[in-house]
Amino acid sequence: METKIVKPNIFAVYKPVGISSHSMVNRVRRMTGEKRVGHAGTLDPMASGILVVAVGRASTKLLQQHVEAEKEYVATFTLGVTSTTDDQEGEMTALSGVLAPSETQIVHALESFIGTIEQVPPQYSANKINGRRAYKLARQGKTVELRAKIVVIKSIDLLTYTFPLLEIRIVTGSGVYIRSIARDLGKLLGTGAYMSALERTRVGQFGLFDVKPTDILPESTKNTAL
Repeated sequence: METKIVKPNIFAVYKPVGISSHSMVNRVRRMTGEKRVGHAGTLDPMASGILVVAVGRASTKLLQQHVEAEKEYVATFTLGVTSTTDDQEGEMTALSGVLAPSETQIVHALESFIGTIEQVPPQYSANKINGRRAYKLARQGKTVELRAKIVVIKSIDLLTYTFPLLEIRIVTGSGVYIRSIARDLGKLLGTGAYMSALERTRVGQFGLFDVKPTDILPESTKNTAL
């Protein structure tokens, strides 16, 4: 009896701002006609960038290695303002009397996040507390206390800085919340801060050059009957 060899069908799509990762998966599902579709790591609706997708049962079983892969982001932080969600979707509070930190202060502060660190996830996150999502509890006005998690930050580079905006490139291990870094940086600088933009530019070996803007799917995955 001949053994059928099934090749992994795992590729990168580009998720634009304004739609959820779940919506992107549904879009791939409709275009391929395949019910079993998964992704390797959620991007919030306000974020854009690389979303690694697997089509078919054999491929989705291999997604975990991509979930755990190194990731690269380009993020914009806004100083002088805090957000209940640590990003632009929350309720904003402007801090008075904030002095603009120098570029040297910014760089030194960012360097303190590099390495293996403890990070508290945002209150508005999908982490569970006694079986319930933290963001659902927070929306109900309940106090959310999330435990710090050990995460790895491999590098952070300051790309541009003109107060109150700074842009960074950051390379991380899995499970890192970039908006938590914005929040904690604001505390460290005494300015307050939130993440005002985010693009994931790489997941493992998948980078922006692996995604064609006009082609949501590689030709080999398209269902010609659709």
